[in-house]
Amino acid sequence: MKSFTSRGGWWVTAQFGLLFTILLAPGAFSGLPVLSGQATLIAGLVLGGCGGLLALAGLLHLDANLTPFPRPIEGGTLVQRGAYALVRHPIYSGIIMAAFGWSLVRGSILALVLSTGLLVFFYFKSQREERWLVEQYPEYADYQRRVKRLIPFIW
Repeated sequence: MKSFTSRGGWWVTAQFGLLFTILLAPGAFSGLPVLSGQATLIAGLVLGGCGGLLALAGLLHLDANLTPFPRPIEGGTLVQRGAYALVRHPIYSGIIMAAFGWSLVRGSILALVLSTGLLVFFYFKSQREERWLVEQYPEYADYQRRVKRLIPFIW
């Protein structure tokens, strides 16, 4: 069995640290009335809910291929159906959406900034993960050309 480090364990550790920080970021938009109020709350709930559903769909479609680590499991199969037909990393995409939604619900500028950092973090984590996926699945290169990385149909 591969070690924690060789499976990408530090990526997972950093991810949870960043998510924990977003979760606990202080709220209250101060002096920014355009970012407060009922519309912001509703937008946050919708964004967070959609993100949660996308992440859940990604988890369910992975089935036996699911691992907390970015390195794919040995003997796994490449999943390209369901949420993975919309975006290559639906779990990451869903978590990003949920983080932005949470930031809006909490009314936290700091959480919004950290959520932007989470987006950048997942970009780099997915880059590392995709190098491993290309090594393990020859068909992954074609999948990369057809399906966007983190934002369906866009990026």
